[in-house]
Amino acid sequence: MMLYPLLFDPILKEKIWGGSTLQEKYGRKLPSDRIGESWDVACHPNGTSVVANGPLKGMTLRQLIDSYGSQLLGEEVQKRFGNEFPLLIKLLDATEFLSVQVHPDDEYAALHEGGQPGKTEMWYIIHAQPGASLIYGLVPGTTRQEFEEAVRAGQLEKYLRSVEVQAGDVLYIPAGVVHAIGPGILICEIQQNSDTTYRVYDWNRLGDDGKPRTLHVDKALDVIDFSGRLAKDKLPGLSVEEEGGRRTYYVACSYFAAQKLECHGCMKETADGSKFFTLTAVEGQGEIVYSQGSQPFKAGDSVLIPACLGDYMIKGECTIIKAYVPSRERDIIEPLKAKGFTKDQLKAIAGLFEGDDAKK
Repeated sequence: MMLYPLLFDPILKEKIWGGSTLQEKYGRKLPSDRIGESWDVACHPNGTSVVANGPLKGMTLRQLIDSYGSQLLGEEVQKRFGNEFPLLIKLLDATEFLSVQVHPDDEYAALHEGGQPGKTEMWYIIHAQPGASLIYGLVPGTTRQEFEEAVRAGQLEKYLRSVEVQAGDVLYIPAGVVHAIGPGILICEIQQNSDTTYRVYDWNRLGDDGKPRTLHVDKALDVIDFSGRLAKDKLPGLSVEEEGGRRTYYVACSYFAAQKLECHGCMKETADGSKFFTLTAVEGQGEIVYSQGSQPFKAGDSVLIPACLGDYMIKGECTIIKAYVPSRERDIIEPLKAKGFTKDQLKAIAGLFEGDDAKK
């Protein structure tokens, strides 16, 4: 059976900070008005996607990977991750602040979270109410001792770095960066396939059961980056005009690469067998045209492009966040240098040159 562009039923998660923006913006039918997370492409014990289109409808992503292996994942991805799906694609809707949190890196998670991967992630701001802000990193110079004392005293606010955001902004959040989404913000999140979160501060609020939610202060203190080295500013991205639209490169760390495609007509893409791609339409609509047919999509849809799909086109008027596990030299550095970009210009792409122990 030939694989094709796959759509999934969203996995909706109720949160005390959630809302109903996914219904207002994307017409999603929501079971409550406190939906904080929609896991749109997921293969994790806490949520696994089920195919919503075509002959494979009803199969889980886990079953597809077990059946198709490298045809779905790609040879390079399978070589590195086995039959584990390495990414998790989510939409997040916040009507109040999330807890202030931090994620461990692979090394710490392997030791303390039963071999789970760490969690590096990025946010693309789909929508933000005027003046909306979020927490991203610490006020420069904050020491571990000051931070810990403030957490214990329930007065952490003065050490948190607040950043005002608007639609189209992108933030890169490596493991170790303290962060929290703020009210009135809808986000597309691309991340490692991990659900490990250390909640360090919850604004002194109570959960639905009338008790404070669990904090993980000691683990958080172990992994927080107090150097301030990891928190960048909002990413400018590196934009390339091409036939049918514009492509902006934002992140290319060892775990994932993310680009924004602004399609006005028809953009050419290829799945050459080395890796899969996810395409999340944040605005507009269109169709994916490939050798065996076409698959329409609308704003809010995430499409999984199997590694074996071959050449395909994105047609329509739409804005798409494209994510994949990169071979950085071959997928990003070489093609952009061939277009005349210098190494200095390429540094606008977060994570591209960061040293890491992950296998390239």
